[in-house]
Amino acid sequence: MGNLAMILTTEELSRASLAAAGSLITRPEILAKALLGGGTDQQKSEWLPKLASGEVMVGISVTEPDIGSNVAGAKCRAERTTVDGVPGWIINGPKSWCTFAGRANILALLARTDPDPSKGAKGLSLFIVPKDSFTGHAFECVQPGGGKMSGKADATPGYRGMHSFSLQLENYFVPAENLVGGDAAEGKGFQLQMAGFAAGRLQTGGRACGLSQAAIEETAKYVVDRDQFGQAISEFQLTQYTLGQMQIKLAGARAITYAAARAFDADERAAAPLAAQAKLLACDVAVEVTQQGQLMHGGWGYAEEYPISRYVVDAAVLPIFEGVKPILELKVIGRAVLAG
Repeated sequence: MGNLAMILTTEELSRASLAAAGSLITRPEILAKALLGGGTDQQKSEWLPKLASGEVMVGISVTEPDIGSNVAGAKCRAERTTVDGVPGWIINGPKSWCTFAGRANILALLARTDPDPSKGAKGLSLFIVPKDSFTGHAFECVQPGGGKMSGKADATPGYRGMHSFSLQLENYFVPAENLVGGDAAEGKGFQLQMAGFAAGRLQTGGRACGLSQAAIEETAKYVVDRDQFGQAISEFQLTQYTLGQMQIKLAGARAITYAAARAFDADERAAAPLAAQAKLLACDVAVEVTQQGQLMHGGWGYAEEYPISRYVVDAAVLPIFEGVKPILELKVIGRAVLAG
């Protein structure tokens, strides 16, 4: 049904749970786009139906403890090997902020296959890394040959419905057939991986709009029921003015997000800068609107029994993931303006 329908669905889910909305599309879409853009026919027939049906859950493993926005600087290594006569790769190194890594059946993992660090992004390859599914906040997956993957969920103040894991891989074996695109795509993993990130930014704009909507609705209910100085605080002009400002800022964020979704349907590559703008604006609005709603709740805005306290801590992550705010401003949006 296209990206606008995806945004509308994401927005409605985010009104109830930012985590529920976040689980909808970003991770499977990033791997699906990589497969569609450069996977072998065998890989497409093997993995795309399973991703579409939900038969397998995928985690995206790109970030490393000391590598965030500079994805091209990834150091996790993959080296060719043969195990019990099966050609493949062994992967060694840490990864971080891998959402759903415990429950996931496979990871789309970016690793350095060219040991020369000067190659930068051209030395990275994308692997489909199979693993057992685990519940809980920690896991360890040990292969018969001794390879091991361990993970621990990082505690966060908000966004608690989506656990992100720090991972450590030690001689973890992956069959050669799981190198996305096969040998011909060795060193092209960065290019394949980034194709799905613009869509993730677009979806995050929808998440931010839904969270802002929830904050406005909860705040409006609270100010009608809360009495101060002999009247509901909704009767004060400052309350009405503040709610009006919250609403128009959401309207602006929603407008650019919907416009970006329509543009994405027409031409994803051309619409990527607009998707980044939508993400940037909508996330800033979500932070401002949720915090303003918390202030209008007074002391109760800091109590966990009121949803607004959750909205505030959930909104705090929005300017960070799917492209941290300064990187979008400088390297994506700013460069696009100068290039135009």
